[in-house]
Amino acid sequence: MEPLVSIIVPCYNSSKFIRATLNSIIAQDYKSWELIIIDDQSTDNTCTIVEDFASKYSNIQFISLPENKGVSNARNLGMSKSKGKYIAFLDSDDIWLENKLSRQVEYMEDKMLTMTFCAYNRINEEGEVISGVTPAPFTYSYHQLLSHNVIIFSTSMILRSAICDLKFSKAGHEDWIFFLQLFKKYKLGYGINEPLALYRIRKDSLSSNKMKAVVKTWKILRESEKIGLLMSMYYFSRYAVLTVLKRLR
Repeated sequence: MEPLVSIIVPCYNSSKFIRATLNSIIAQDYKSWELIIIDDQSTDNTCTIVEDFASKYSNIQFISLPENKGVSNARNLGMSKSKGKYIAFLDSDDIWLENKLSRQVEYMEDKMLTMTFCAYNRINEEGEVISGVTPAPFTYSYHQLLSHNVIIFSTSMILRSAICDLKFSKAGHEDWIFFLQLFKKYKLGYGINEPLALYRIRKDSLSSNKMKAVVKTWKILRESEKIGLLMSMYYFSRYAVLTVLKRLR
């Protein structure tokens, strides 16, 4: 029997992209999944679109929150409702290729892994591919993660029992902080160097605000991870260099 995968999709005013995201889940060649969608008080017609999907598929659970509390709260709620052996995260504007789940489950079951991620392509708001494949390293460690987060959240799959009491913080860069917590416990994440996802670049995305990203990165090193000043300067300088090199690709 195939292990159940719990897919968690938080959404907020995602009507432009959510249909393509959900269709990419429906199209998976791996069928043992449950989908938990948490809407964070959207003001557009996101809920109408999601409700239509939920009415057609019994393995889709839709939760509409009474007030907006941010993506960390939505993901934490989704994890608390999950029942699968594995948890896969997908942002409401990203897309999976049809063999994404089957490839990761097969790899994790065969190697008994705690966490995997995969290579991906970038797409724009119109769904056009705007980059070559961004590769996934075979392994990635906590110390490598301190310098640079190469893992797009929508490519990740995690053994649910490994998550245990880990939760998403509200500090910003919540996905990076979550991975740092996880990697401190389990040392390594394992990459599948095949493009199994499409990561959407949006003009209004938080990651596009470079100055905020720089400030949050420093705060994570000093406050969240409590790393000393000299080592923080070392990791921060590596982060700056690797970020520039990434932009030049």
